[in-house]
Amino acid sequence: MAKRTRRSQGRPLWLKLLLAVLIIAPLGAAAWLYFDTRSWRPAESEFPEQGVDLSGITGPVNFAVLKGDGADLVYLPATAGDAEQARDFTRNLAAARKAGLQVGAVHRFDPCVPADGQSANFVTIVPRDDTLLPPAIELSDTGEDCLERVTSGQVRSELTILANQIESHAGRPAILKVTREFEAAHGVASRIERNLWLVRTRLEPDYGGRPWLLWTANENYRGPGSEEPLGWVVVRP
Repeated sequence: MAKRTRRSQGRPLWLKLLLAVLIIAPLGAAAWLYFDTRSWRPAESEFPEQGVDLSGITGPVNFAVLKGDGADLVYLPATAGDAEQARDFTRNLAAARKAGLQVGAVHRFDPCVPADGQSANFVTIVPRDDTLLPPAIELSDTGEDCLERVTSGQVRSELTILANQIESHAGRPAILKVTREFEAAHGVASRIERNLWLVRTRLEPDYGGRPWLLWTANENYRGPGSEEPLGWVVVRP
């Protein structure tokens, strides 16, 4: 009598299909989210005033195209610490104004050096001009790499001095652009009374503990006007 052929012990077809869907679906969703986020920005109906932050941008920017893409304002990197200056600040300031954008200047705070040198660096390149937006002080370097250890109390003290000096030059209160890491390290939002600029892609940030004025809603916005990703910023209505 002929032997019976043994049934295949492999997984049923329906189970293979189910496993494939369970694997592929999350990958597809992640890919969609990645590409969607590249060009995502909050609706203008919720945030009528929007713009870009060029901090970290090294390549050329077409400000007229940014304006046409819906930007109302732009913040330009100007200085960092007590010595670093953006070589293209003056040129970009003129170009952005010509395109019809409101313009502000950003100073990146260095917790390792005194405030006096930092403010002197800022005032040598940023003009005293009432038409400029309030100056912004970027707080991203927590000071862990300082040659001499700095305490949070020292950081807040120097930051307050710097803000006062920059404000004396600008003629208006500064905005603190605080990263989550800096706030966790030094807790400036609740101790220094200035408007806040917070950063978080897609989801409204709450780590400042109080309402923000500016929000970088997309840290890596890709659109016309620059080959490099920009920070897309909205203003609280």
